[in-house]
Amino acid sequence: MRRTFGHRLGATVFATCAAAALVAGCASGSADTAGGGGERSGAARIVGEQGDGGPVQTGGTLTYAAYSMPTSLDPARTQVAGTTGGTEMAAIYDLLIRHDSATNEFVPHLAQSMDESDDRLTWTMKLRDGVTFSDGTPLDANAVVASIDRVNRNNSAYAQLYVAAVAKTDAVAPDTVTFTMTSPWSAFPAMFTFGHGMVTAPAAEGPDGQFTPIGAGPFTLGTFDPPESIELVAREDYWDGRPNLDAVRIVNVQGDQPKIDTLVSGGVDMIFLRNSDTVNVAKERFAGYVDPVGMGQVLQINQRAGHAGSDVRVRQAIAYAVDPAVVDQRARGGEGMPGSVIFQEWSQWRGDVPGIEPDPEKARRLLDEAKADGFDGKATYLSIAEPNSQANALAIQAQLNAVGFDVTIDYVPSVTDMVKRLYVDKDFDLGYGATSLFDAAPEIRLYSAVDSKSTNNISGVDSPEFDAALDAIQSAPTHEDKVQAFGTLQTLVNEQVPFVNLGATEAFIGWDESVYGVNPSLDGILLLQNAWIRK
Repeated sequence: MRRTFGHRLGATVFATCAAAALVAGCASGSADTAGGGGERSGAARIVGEQGDGGPVQTGGTLTYAAYSMPTSLDPARTQVAGTTGGTEMAAIYDLLIRHDSATNEFVPHLAQSMDESDDRLTWTMKLRDGVTFSDGTPLDANAVVASIDRVNRNNSAYAQLYVAAVAKTDAVAPDTVTFTMTSPWSAFPAMFTFGHGMVTAPAAEGPDGQFTPIGAGPFTLGTFDPPESIELVAREDYWDGRPNLDAVRIVNVQGDQPKIDTLVSGGVDMIFLRNSDTVNVAKERFAGYVDPVGMGQVLQINQRAGHAGSDVRVRQAIAYAVDPAVVDQRARGGEGMPGSVIFQEWSQWRGDVPGIEPDPEKARRLLDEAKADGFDGKATYLSIAEPNSQANALAIQAQLNAVGFDVTIDYVPSVTDMVKRLYVDKDFDLGYGATSLFDAAPEIRLYSAVDSKSTNNISGVDSPEFDAALDAIQSAPTHEDKVQAFGTLQTLVNEQVPFVNLGATEAFIGWDESVYGVNPSLDGILLLQNAWIRK
C-alpha cells in the first residue's frame, strides 16, 4: 500500500441541503475579499477559552437546538449534513471516517485504517474488531457493503458521485472492504464522513420496507417526535466505551436570536446558527465551532433553452453587473463574506485565478449584444417571501436593472415551493441558492452542482470542459496539482458563468461554558461520544 490513511491527504446539492441555505438568508465589491463583520481567519476552528474543565464528569442530558429538525433518521433517504440531522444520525450510526478540523485530516473511526494502493486505483478499509450494532449483531465487511449499496440504490446524497468514482465495492474478508476506483481520488475517504459512512444494521430495514434506526453509534433512539424533539440514549456497550452523557435531546427553537436567548437562559446547552449577523456576535460571546463553507451564497442561472441564461453573454452580463459586496451590504449590513472567487483567502485551495470583478459598463455592452440578437432583456428572479431573501432579491434586481435588464421578482411562500421550482421543475431564470463547499473535499459538492451527469445540476450545465476539470480535480496527485486544477475550473466559471458566486458563509455551533468534549467532523456534523457537562 502506498499511503496509509489518517495522514494528510495532499493537505487534502442536494435539494435538502440547498433548502437549508435558502432560508438562512445569511451566512452569504471585489472578486476576492471576505470583508465585513470584522476579522475572519476562515478556517474551520473551535473558538473560546474554556480550559480543560478539570476531570471528566459523567451523566446528564445535553440539550441541542439544532438548525432544523429532520423528518427521517435514515441516512439512505436523508441529506446527511449538520443542518439536516447529521449530528443525530452520527450519534446513532457513527462514522467509518471522521474529519479532524484541527489537523485537516480524515481519520479512521469505525474503520481501523484505510490505505491507498501504489497505483491509486484501490482503497482498502480495515474494520475494528468487536464492533456491534445496538441489536447485538456484528458490524462486519458484509454489513458495510450492504449499507453502502442501500445508500446508492436509494440515490441518496453523493450516490451518483460514488457510483461514478467506484467500479467495485467488495467484502474480501470479514474485517476488510476494498474499493476499486474508476480513476484515482486521494480525497475518496471523505465520502465516509457522510451517509456512505453511516452503517445501518442488516435488520434496520424490514421486508416491508419499514425502517428502524439501528446503528453502531454511541447512542440509540429513545423518542422521535418531529418537529418538536428527538431524544438519544447512551449505549452501555458502545465499542469505544459508554458515552459520558446519559442522553442527548434535540429541540426545535426557531430563529437564531431565540436560540441565543435560550442558551443564555439555560434552556439549551448548544445551538446551531447560520445568519451572519448573529454568527458574528455569538462567536465572540460563546465557545463553539466555526464552520466556513465556500460558495455559501450563489445566484443560480438557468441556462436551458427558453430561459434568459441560455445565452452566455447574458450570463456574463449578470456576473459583471452584480457586485457581491453591494449585495452583502444591502442584504446583510456588510456582515457577510462576499466575493465572486470560489475559494477565498482562507481556503487551502486558493490559487492565482481571481473571480469576476464587477464592471457595469462591460455588463451593458454584453447585454446590448444579446439584445441586438433578439434577447428582450427580461428575466424573473425566484425568491422566498421572507425578509432576508427579499432583501437579497431586491439588491440583485436593482443592480441588474441598472445595466438594462428588466428583472421581476417571483415570490414563493415557502422553502418547499422554492425547492420544487429549482430542483424538480427547473422552472426559473434566476434564483438564490448555495453549493456550500466544505474545504476538506470541495469536489464532492462541485460535482453535484455542475457535472453534466448530476441530477442536482439545476442550472443545466452541459459542458465537456467542466466535466474534464472536475475529473482533473478528483485525480490530482498532489496538493499543488489540485490547486492548479481548481484554477482551471475558476477560469471556466469566469468564461461560461454557470452561476454567480456571491460569497462564502460561516455557521457557528455555540455551547455553554459547562460543555466540553464536542468533536466536530465535516459539514457541521458533531460527534458526541466524548461530550460531557461540568456540573
